[in-house]
Amino acid sequence: MAPLIVFAFIAFVVVFFLYKSVKIIPQARAGIVERLGRYSSTLDPGLSIIVPVVDKVRYTIDLREQVVSFPPQPVITEDNLVVSIDTVIYFQVTDAVRATYEIANYIQAIEQLTMTTLRNIVGGMDLERTLTSREQINTELRGVLDEATGKWGVRVNRVELKGIDPPPSIQDSMEKQMRADRDKRAAVLTAEGTRQSAILTAEGAKQSAILTAEGEKQSQILRAQAQREAQILRAQGEAQAIETVFNAIHDGEPDQSLLSYQYLQMLPKIAQGDANKLWIVPSEIGKALEGIGSMVGQFAEEGESTPRAADRPRRRTPKPHAAVAAEAEEATVSALQDAESEVQAAIAAAEDAAKGGLGGGRNQQETGTNGDSAGPAQPAAQEPRPE
Repeated sequence: MAPLIVFAFIAFVVVFFLYKSVKIIPQARAGIVERLGRYSSTLDPGLSIIVPVVDKVRYTIDLREQVVSFPPQPVITEDNLVVSIDTVIYFQVTDAVRATYEIANYIQAIEQLTMTTLRNIVGGMDLERTLTSREQINTELRGVLDEATGKWGVRVNRVELKGIDPPPSIQDSMEKQMRADRDKRAAVLTAEGTRQSAILTAEGAKQSAILTAEGEKQSQILRAQAQREAQILRAQGEAQAIETVFNAIHDGEPDQSLLSYQYLQMLPKIAQGDANKLWIVPSEIGKALEGIGSMVGQFAEEGESTPRAADRPRRRTPKPHAAVAAEAEEATVSALQDAESEVQAAIAAAEDAAKGGLGGGRNQQETGTNGDSAGPAQPAAQEPRPE
């Protein structure tokens, strides 16, 4: 029985020593082995054998990058305003031995170092610069922490300011200032838009006025050209008409008797009108009456012996105006044939118009007293005409 108990005890001791001698270190960790209270070795991840009772794994250090968020801390700025700043630190243990034996608690040390360094940096800035210089604060803080934690076997990879909270009164003032600044920018933008709108409106009105003026100019030019063309055509037509009449008259060769008869026909038209208060008989009326009288007397003496106008030899009419000359000659012959029957009526109308226009005796012309017109009426003695 005794040997069995001894064997069981020995087996237990062996199993115990084997269990204590085998250590398994997880990945991304390092085991610090102490032998009889002193540092002996560092165990890498995996299976390791140590001496039981003599060696002991004192610490297991995490070698991964770690994130630590520190609570908000009050910090005084250069303009004596208290702001609360909370930070986030990203660090990694690079040397497990130094992180174990150089400092007791490297996380607490990093926190305190972060707070003191942050107060030192922010204390040299005013509030506005503090709120707008996060990147600068992060860079300076990371530089200080990396230099201080290097001897602890810790590397600070990144430092971030999670929040910067000024006092409520300062926040209210900042909001008012921000609101006023936004209102100012809105007013400036509105004024700029109004100005641009006015400029564009003026440009549009200018272009419209220019186009309207150009259109009116073109319209006036075209209207003036049309009027000029019309006047030219009208003048050419009048010139052709005058030339045609002139050629017809000269081709017809009218004599003094016909001209005198036409002159007497115009006298009643001259005397017509209610506005005529004074009518002056021209001196040429005597010659006209004399010509008419001579022609009538000649007709009375000669009678049928006077050759008819139809028997007279036709005048040679130029070829370009043959039709017009024939019409003028026919009109002249017809007028001479009717002259004998109408000359007395024309003389009487001329005398009545002359008497009425002279106001009953002024510049009256002497006429024959007998009913038969033996000769042409003689003009009255010439007296100075009233001016």
